[in-house]
Amino acid sequence: MKVFVIGANGQVGQQVVNMLHAHERHTVRAMVRKQEQLEAFQQKGIEAVLADLEGAVDEIAEAAKGCDAIVFSAGSGGHTGPDKTLLVDLDGAVKAMEAAEKIGIDRFVMVSTFQAHNRENWPENLKPYYVAKHYADRMLINSGLNYTIIRPGYLRNEKGTGLVTAAENLNAGSIPREDVARTIVQALDEPNVYKKAFDLMSGDTEIAEALKSL
Repeated sequence: MKVFVIGANGQVGQQVVNMLHAHERHTVRAMVRKQEQLEAFQQKGIEAVLADLEGAVDEIAEAAKGCDAIVFSAGSGGHTGPDKTLLVDLDGAVKAMEAAEKIGIDRFVMVSTFQAHNRENWPENLKPYYVAKHYADRMLINSGLNYTIIRPGYLRNEKGTGLVTAAENLNAGSIPREDVARTIVQALDEPNVYKKAFDLMSGDTEIAEALKSL
């Protein structure tokens, strides 16, 4: 399948794009906001397109035309305020869903955050972010799209192990960004995770096996 990656310049998104670019079955189109980001991908031979989650649904839909699946890995970032969190992590995600529906893309993989579905487990200092993720996930579940929602724990910048734990509810933990990216790619065409949402941490099970066991 051809996969449209939203948030392609993020730390997880870049790894997803690189993995899909090297994949034997899938291809990729990266969505970025800045010309220099576009050129950086193109220099590596990766198809890329300019679009903005704060723009119109039609802009996102036009950028995604011809793709078969969407990976949403975008985020406003830790340096922005609740206003940008609302515009990108919530409204931007919903715009991506609307764009998918508009052009007939059914498969949608969402990168959420650990325990976004359980309000009682939200950290006080990140509540606006968790609210945005919670309602974006809800909108996706109710959209009719063939979704998978991945809720990773604390993200680490280190080499992935390929070993994870995945379940509807896990205790707090962490995971390398590389393993999150691998899980996203593996989940794209794994029927067992269609219409499912789960927490994801480092563990002792190979990713493919963990997804088949959910």
